[in-house]
This record gives sequence, C-alpha cells and structure tokens, in this order.
Amino acid sequence: MKILKPIIFYFEIIFFIYIFNYYKNYILCMKCIENNNNSTYCFHCPVELIFKGLKILSDDKTLDEIIFNKKSISRFGDGEFHLIFEKTIGFQKANKLLSRKLLEVLNCKDKNFLVGINIPYKELTKVTTHVKRYWTKYFNNYKFKLAKIINKKKLYYSATISRFYVRYKDKTNIPNYIQKLKKIWDKRNILIIEGEKSRIGIGNDLFDNVKSIKRIICPFRNAFNVYNKILNEVLKIKEKRLILIALGPTATILAYDLYKLGYQSIDIGHMDIEYEWFLKNTTKKIQIKNKYVNEALGNRNIFTKVKDNNYYKEIIVKILNY
Repeated sequence: MKILKPIIFYFEIIFFIYIFNYYKNYILCMKCIENNNNSTYCFHCPVELIFKGLKILSDDKTLDEIIFNKKSISRFGDGEFHLIFEKTIGFQKANKLLSRKLLEVLNCKDKNFLVGINIPYKELTKVTTHVKRYWTKYFNNYKFKLAKIINKKKLYYSATISRFYVRYKDKTNIPNYIQKLKKIWDKRNILIIEGEKSRIGIGNDLFDNVKSIKRIICPFRNAFNVYNKILNEVLKIKEKRLILIALGPTATILAYDLYKLGYQSIDIGHMDIEYEWFLKNTTKKIQIKNKYVNEALGNRNIFTKVKDNNYYKEIIVKILNY
C-alpha cells in the first residue's frame, strides 16, 4: 500500500494537469473567437475540432442530389466569406446588404436547397501543394471568424463541384467526373447567367448535350450592383429552364432566390474554365483566349469577337453597369 500511494498521487497530479489544461485551452479559445485573435495556439483547439467534425458531402454525392433529385445549390469559397466579413474582393465591392444576403443563404435550413462550402480539412491530402498551402494559411487566418457563422450541426455539400481539375494531384478520374457533370443539363433547356467576358461553353463541347441555350449577359465586375435588374429579367422568361449561374458571389445569392421562386438553379462558378484547363492538359491556372480568368496570371484582355453566331442568337438581354 505504501508503494501504491505515491503512484496514485502521481496519476492524480497528471489528471489534474490534464483537466486544468483542457479548461485553460477552452477559455483561451473562447477569448480567441470573441476577439478574432488567431495568435494563440492550443494543443487541442476546440475551433479546429469543430471544423474537423463538420459534415460535408463529397463532390460525387453533391452531384447525385443535383442530378437525381433536381436540387439547387449555392457555393461558398474564400471570396464569399470575405464579403460576409465586408472585405472587398477583386471583382466585387463589399457592402452590408451583400453581406447580409450571403449570410441568409449560408444559414438556409431548407433541406431541398444545397449549401456548398469549402472547409479544407478533409481534402488536403488530395490537392496540390500550392492549394494546400493557400487553404491552410487562409483557414488559420479566418477560422475564428468562420466559427461564428458556420452551423456546426448542419449538413453541408461540396463547394468544389466546379473545381474538379487543376487543384487535384490525381487527375485520372476527371473524364468520368465530367461525364457525370454533364448529366445535370442533359437534354434540358438551360438559361446561362454569366459575366460579360465569361462566354461559357463557347469554343468547347461542355453543353453539346443540351436542348437549347439562352443567355443573360451581366457585368463581369460588381454584378451585385444590378442584382434586381438581373432577377427581373429572369422572371420575364415564360418557360422554366434549368438556370446555370457564373457570376461570383452574385450567383450565390441569385441561385437561392431563384430556387425560392421555383427554379432549379446551379451556381456553377469556374466550371467552364476548369474544363478549358482540362482540355489543354495544363497543370496550372492559365489565361484562356476570349474568356475572363480572374485567378490566372498574364494578360486578361485577350478578347476578340466571338465567331460563333449561335452565341449572339442565345443572348436575350445584356445588363451592364458601365
């Protein structure tokens, strides 16, 4: 018994230290969240544990919901989160209304509407070093702010359904993924809402399996400034079409508002550009002639007149603010 007492006392001390450190870390974490301070690193950061426990369905399962259940989706990446925090991004100025509308979409509780987010914990082993480095730095800088707006109990979907090529190390399954992607609009009448310089599907066969295409052309910068005009033009179209939107954070909000009005609407983001990169077999983000690529280095003004006359026939209206 005399030998056991020191051993028991030792384990009691260890247990006390563990409990003390746990609560100290928890208190520090609460202070970090409150003050948006990411300078304190705890051994077990509750914020990081929260994000590791988030339920986010894979790209494939997200596509299944869109294809087979005809669901709509809005996607949140770093740009949308920046704008929620009222930080201007390259092609959209921040404002309080935009921030509030994005938060409304992010907090949507309708199970038939998909909210896609990109929290990178589960994907970092699959992506390139550059992508891994970028998202690790981004998350370290913003994890406490994100913790305030992310619903820890919500089932989220993948925001990277349109980011299917450049970011991944293993590209062997990309052709199969593209064929699945194209099932979204297979034999359907579609409406594309895009920036003036996007020219989605022009010069490639991404939409060679649709019935028909109509287009609404919008500003490629600060599209949210003419948001109501865009929405009103969609409502003028009598027939219900599948709506594909490539318009930055404006697409995130528009897809949600159109869903509430009875449309299936998909925030497709950089889907066409990723397809162009796939066709060119590039491993880097490069400029594409006649298409605006905000993320790639090089000349962004390599635009000539589109030679495909069908493109002009598809345009039903242009809404420009400059």
